[in-house]
Amino acid sequence: MNKASDPEQTQKRRDSNPDRKGPSAWDSALRLLGVRARSRQEMRERLTRKGFDTDAVDEVMARLDKHRLLDDTDFAAEWVRSRHLNSGKGRVALRHELRTKGIDESIIVEALSDIDPDDEREIAAGLVARKLTPSVVERVAADRAEREKTLRRLVGFLVRRGYSQSLAFDVVGEALRALDGA
Repeated sequence: MNKASDPEQTQKRRDSNPDRKGPSAWDSALRLLGVRARSRQEMRERLTRKGFDTDAVDEVMARLDKHRLLDDTDFAAEWVRSRHLNSGKGRVALRHELRTKGIDESIIVEALSDIDPDDEREIAAGLVARKLTPSVVERVAADRAEREKTLRRLVGFLVRRGYSQSLAFDVVGEALRALDGA
């Protein structure tokens, strides 16, 4: 049996190290994957942070690869889908998040291409609609300066969520013009 994938050998090495207490690197990796999918870089960093030596981390990474438990392409696609739909994040924020997780740029581009521009615009419009409470609508209708302030705030809100500035201005402008017609 391959030394890198033999659980008994891993256990013996862990047990032969008197300083190492707690779960093995393999057990830790499986626990991390039980919470959510991880990128390769994320997994390596988390195991290193838990105090496992480089050899143990390399061994676990090889084992994870053998069992196909780490796939940056699948991870990126799922991350984009989930964060875009559930958290309302735009392309800019998603690109930044994936970069910090060590995802290769070509994989990021592929994952972000799955975002439909119309869906992105619809999600941004929904975020703006939730911010336009009746009291805000009343203030905007009564005062031009308040309208400009609301425009800046809402555009800033969308940009911080990772939407492009041009999309943010378009969506907020449409929402405010719709108030004039209402």
